Amino acid sequence: MDLHKNSRAAVLGCFLILSTLFSDASANLVFSVSHKFKGRDGRSLSELKAHDFRRHGRILAGSASAVDLQLGGNGHPSETGLYFAKLGIGSPSKDYFVQVDTGSDILWVNCVGCTNCPKKSDIGVKLTLYDPKSSSTSSSVTCDQEFCTSKYNGQLPGCQPDLLCQYDVTYGDGSETAGYFVQDTIQFDEGTNGSVVFGCGAKQSGQLGKTSEALDGILGFGQANSSVFSQLAASGKVKKQFAHCLDNVRGGGIFTFGEVVEPQVNNTTPLVANQAHYNVVMEAIEVGGDVLQLASDVGTIIDSGTTLAYLPQEVFDPVMKNVLAKQPDLNLHTVDDQFSCFQFSSNVDDGFPSVTFHFKNSASLTVYPHDYLFQLKEDVWCSGWQSSGLKSKGGDSMTLLGDLVLSNKLVIYDLEKQTIGWADYNCSSSIKVGNEKTGGEDTIGAHNISSASTFTIGRLILTFFLLISAVF
Repeated sequence: MDLHKNSRAAVLGCFLILSTLFSDASANLVFSVSHKFKGRDGRSLSELKAHDFRRHGRILAGSASAVDLQLGGNGHPSETGLYFAKLGIGSPSKDYFVQVDTGSDILWVNCVGCTNCPKKSDIGVKLTLYDPKSSSTSSSVTCDQEFCTSKYNGQLPGCQPDLLCQYDVTYGDGSETAGYFVQDTIQFDEGTNGSVVFGCGAKQSGQLGKTSEALDGILGFGQANSSVFSQLAASGKVKKQFAHCLDNVRGGGIFTFGEVVEPQVNNTTPLVANQAHYNVVMEAIEVGGDVLQLASDVGTIIDSGTTLAYLPQEVFDPVMKNVLAKQPDLNLHTVDDQFSCFQFSSNVDDGFPSVTFHFKNSASLTVYPHDYLFQLKEDVWCSGWQSSGLKSKGGDSMTLLGDLVLSNKLVIYDLEKQTIGWADYNCSSSIKVGNEKTGGEDTIGAHNISSASTFTIGRLILTFFLLISAVF
């Protein structure tokens, strides 16, 4: 599904215009994953929303074992942004840091000779340019090969036998990555490797070339055949299931491929068929016990790559009205032209109501005040609920639920049953995932890694302390 933006008011409502995979032995596969904005002193609230906007623009059978992606960082809106994974590519293997994204499909990394690729990052990782010629296991993917024809539903215009298969991804803010597909070996932390087709970035534009948010690329976990997840499933390495548990209390959390056998999650809702993203149907919203009547079922996208939560205007207005109903004397201020903020010295969980989303098949997801309100400084809080102009191709209103809603919950994506489910969970603990190869279970523990973890996790940059001080 592609969603588009026409003005700043709809900046948050853009999904990827995509033009954009695994095979080998069964074993535990591990990514090292960190939060993209962790500990940065140069980030603003507007930058956070711009990051979400760019995200929106981008918006298993066989003898399988668990795949453990080591997580790091913190999903708190005033501290961090996206998660990223460390993986090895090529022979000999070199480390690359790529954004982990359930809202897009392909894996791509910046390549040697690319135009406008960042040379350094403010996130706290060392960037590396991929060179296909330096890897003994690299091979080109031409436009007449099955991967390319399958990706584009036929041969590209002007295709000749030796022409490379091209990719081009344009984001809603105008940022763009373009290049060509290659195939090479991916190395995971526990020594398992596999062969994957991915994009070799030859040209970047917009925010993708800036050092403030620079990574080596993006690793998509969407449903398309071109995603790493789909390639792993097609090769029989993993079942068509994965799960994450994002810990915004201690940081890090759990991200794994495979069937979660403990704990059991029975609170599930069906995925909407034939959608590029993880779409579900929202039927009602309950705020503090009051059920808000929706004009019609509201389509909803579950996306761990987005930080905040974006509601259509017709949903946002009554939600905010009910959220603030118990505090009529609050003096609201707009910070950074976008965030509703206020002073509040008591416990927010006592002063504000929980918000519960009700989905098809009686599934519900509850978001607590300490999740949807984030603290800028002592006694100053802001709301993470945001109004957006998200629309489907058919013109229907859409809701986008990111880390603000998903944190501190075990979320299970079951593509065999075409369902998604969740449960409140201690994401600093562990889960058990079935291992078909051994007939047993693998214990997947929480991780909190990254070179950025040595950074001080500042609440907000100096600019915004000054803004808040001026306002309050």
